[in-house]
Amino acid sequence: MSDTTVVHLLRHGEVHNPAKVLYGRLPGYRLSDAGVEMAKQAADWFADKDVVHLVCSPMERTRQTAQPLADARGLEIHVDERIIEAGNAFEGQTVEGGNGVWRAPRHWWKLRNPMRPSWGEPYVEIAARMIAAVEAARDEARGHHAVLVSHQLPIWTVRLHVEGRRFAHDPRRRECSLASVTSLTYDGDRLDGVSYAEPAGATPPDAVPGA
Repeated sequence: MSDTTVVHLLRHGEVHNPAKVLYGRLPGYRLSDAGVEMAKQAADWFADKDVVHLVCSPMERTRQTAQPLADARGLEIHVDERIIEAGNAFEGQTVEGGNGVWRAPRHWWKLRNPMRPSWGEPYVEIAARMIAAVEAARDEARGHHAVLVSHQLPIWTVRLHVEGRRFAHDPRRRECSLASVTSLTYDGDRLDGVSYAEPAGATPPDAVPGA
């Protein structure tokens, strides 16, 4: 058996979100038609990868994103609570336009500490649960590839962690487009490299917000 194992962190595709709310962990948010196509493109990208283990978060949009890959490879989809979207105090509120959460003074207290961050689940906690899930998947797929379908902030937090960068960041500068793949390559238990790909292309600046 090869000592090389790759854990791919796949962000879900575009979500149907006409009200432009920060949906977070709210139920009822599924992929848009474009998101369904993104999931198919992601599955095609994995065609030449030796994927033997497939995991998604409990959210509907990640299961939908995982389904084309599961169908193509005959894989069971496992659900892992540890790779769920980050908790956020602004969940369910609009994030764009004149009535967006950033413009309301009553919300400014929640923005007092971007290092933590004060408006949601601490970055250190996101990193800890995500790394635990990544290592569990690595162990399940020894010598092969695993795919974890998760969400933008948890995936980006993992990358910041393994690359030794600070957690505080500008969300607009995350390299984690819709249906993108952040790949962690391991030599045994040692992280050997990080790579990034966009099977569905870059996310446009005016993409539907919320994840």
